[in-house]
Amino acid sequence: MERIWVGLVLVIGIYVNLFGLWLYRKPGEISGWRWLQRWVANFEFSPEALGGFSYSRLALISLFGLFLELLMIRWVSSEITIFAYFKNFVLIACYLGFGLGCYLSRRPINLMALCAPLITLGLLCEFPSDGLRDAVRQLAGSIGAISQVDYWGVPSLPLNIHNVAGAFSGSFFVVCVFGVIALLFIPVGQLVGWFLEHASDGIFGYTVNILASLAGIVLFTLLCFEFQPPSIWFLAAGAVAGCLLWKLPKLRWAALATFFLCVVLTSLSVGQDTKVYWSPYQKLTVRPERDKGELVGWQIRTNSTWYQQILDLSDRFVAAHPDRFRNGAIKWNPYNLPYLFYSHPASVLVLGSGTGNDVAAALRNGAGDVTAVEIDPLILQLGRKLHPEQPYSSPRVHTILNDARSYVQNTDQHFDLIVFSLLDSHTTSSYYSTIRIDNYVYTSEALRRTKALLKPGGLMIIKFAVLTPWIGGRLNELAQAVFDNPPLRIATAQTSYTTPGYFLILGSQQRIADALKDPELAAYVAANSNVQTQSAALTTDNWPYFYQHEPGIPASVIIISAALIVLCCIFLGKTGTPIGSLQWHFFFLGTAFMLLEAQIVSRMALLFGTTWVVNSIVISGLMVVIVAANLIVRWRPNIAVKFAYIGIFVSILAAYAIPPEAFFLGSLWAKVVASTCALCLPVFFAGIVFIVSFARQGFRSEALGSNLLGALLGGMLESVSMWTGMKSILILVALFYALSWIALLRQTSRVEERQAIPDSGTALV
Repeated sequence: MERIWVGLVLVIGIYVNLFGLWLYRKPGEISGWRWLQRWVANFEFSPEALGGFSYSRLALISLFGLFLELLMIRWVSSEITIFAYFKNFVLIACYLGFGLGCYLSRRPINLMALCAPLITLGLLCEFPSDGLRDAVRQLAGSIGAISQVDYWGVPSLPLNIHNVAGAFSGSFFVVCVFGVIALLFIPVGQLVGWFLEHASDGIFGYTVNILASLAGIVLFTLLCFEFQPPSIWFLAAGAVAGCLLWKLPKLRWAALATFFLCVVLTSLSVGQDTKVYWSPYQKLTVRPERDKGELVGWQIRTNSTWYQQILDLSDRFVAAHPDRFRNGAIKWNPYNLPYLFYSHPASVLVLGSGTGNDVAAALRNGAGDVTAVEIDPLILQLGRKLHPEQPYSSPRVHTILNDARSYVQNTDQHFDLIVFSLLDSHTTSSYYSTIRIDNYVYTSEALRRTKALLKPGGLMIIKFAVLTPWIGGRLNELAQAVFDNPPLRIATAQTSYTTPGYFLILGSQQRIADALKDPELAAYVAANSNVQTQSAALTTDNWPYFYQHEPGIPASVIIISAALIVLCCIFLGKTGTPIGSLQWHFFFLGTAFMLLEAQIVSRMALLFGTTWVVNSIVISGLMVVIVAANLIVRWRPNIAVKFAYIGIFVSILAAYAIPPEAFFLGSLWAKVVASTCALCLPVFFAGIVFIVSFARQGFRSEALGSNLLGALLGGMLESVSMWTGMKSILILVALFYALSWIALLRQTSRVEERQAIPDSGTALV
């Protein structure tokens, strides 16, 4: 039965892609299925039918496009969780569709190109069938055979025929979904391209496009921080689509019906006693755990995979439920274990405090003050509401809503005990349950900074769910390099009411030695310290890929990227957009910009935390910088492009030369201003180049389309950093800006030659 479902999913993906390509086949191409042609013709329309050009309509479609793009990135990555690992693939699918749409802006727009993919994605992600959901998960997990990354929970699948075939099916599934997402953005790109081309003031029109896109980001971010679910996202998107199509009642109702179906599908119940929440970062499913009808805890899943438990380890509960602790004495429970090495610490820092298990343990074991750092506001809210020991209600606890690395990098407090609370451990035992595999918490620079927060005689304890020997080896080698002493290692087993962990105990050797004078503790450590490890490359802020064994581009990324390039070429060919028609100056500008954006997001994540809001702020900041470039060109329309290019290369060189730690300033605002000026300055100069070139092209949609298709390549090339490190991306950025300059010079030279030919002919006459 599973194979039938898997086959059905693949067939659906193939046919929707073929249908979309058929809708946008080359003009004049002969095709059968006359009845289908007549039917889909009912959904064709032109921008003139919407009422023609107006800046308000340009703003509306721009807002809709960016909002829908963020919706796809967030929703698809949560429901088809393989895309949480291939983090750029949804984005570059959007760019492919948008870029193609700009190229096709003079052709009729077909609403079915948006409706059919949306309905397909809704059914694949939300259809209430265990068979379908299992098939999607199976296709995603099968790529673990070629992953080379400890991210799937199946990192060491043997490369036999069965697993390779499964990996091929999974890769094909990714390509199909990629195509479906790209298709739904073609109509959006057509409308944006048409409106920009018909604006009476091109620079003002492009500025309206950028500001409205910024409004789309703000709207989506506000909904996320209000914990609104996808049903509300689709409701908002449907409302904007309805306004756009208001003058075409048949199409308006078709669009509203499509978005309403998505609202219904995303609102379906997931089971009795189970609630789904959407935090700004992840989808959380909360389910009670009962024993003989009694509530004994809560299980939380993120993006449909196990995440964490809420446990009651109070003396009252333990005494009332001796059977639950028969196989593991409460004294050796992983949450209590740190306090056998440091009893009654005056100050404790818990990094990744989650719903409060480690915070409750600190309070039970006599901690004076507890600082709890957690990135997800909804996780904190659930902990306050559901944790039976109510640790977050204690006056001794201070909660900090922040990324762990950002907090340790910026705080001036010092602590007796620092606990890494299984921070990001679930990544190693789940199917892509977090967004990124670059992790700035477990780098040598991060551990050195955290070590500096220890008081004399203090301890640092790293807890991690190690399922792969080289993950344990990497942690061990990082800790030894930072503390100059081998850590004390303990592996705790899983019981019916606890989570397993791999403990590294670091810091004061005297305090560790004193604790081991307890014969019971010494015997426990001796019995549980035989941990199998394997050497791995050490992670740094330049190469922060904690879940990757060695530097290199994983085979899964290479294979799927190659397949996507082939798919892009097919899309271009089938829609009558030959690669030779691309405007290479704009194409290379798009490639460089996408790489530059990835570099800026990465640097900002290091400075302010790997949070969704940081990403939104960075993208918003880039749009503001682009608007500033537009205003400069509007003020000085004859500005020389060569000076802007010089500014690009000088600012890239400065960004490459300035170390990240130079931006860790005492004042938050000083850090914001300094990092923004240094990192975003190349975008300002690139914005001048783009808008000057765009204006000279008469704001033709093909130029914008080439730019967006170039961004697609940039998104794929970002994976090079997994091999060469983050700073190397700046070298690629400089290379592609140089290529764009060369392409511009060649284009200008050809234009001058064509203009000179008539003059020469006239002179001869």
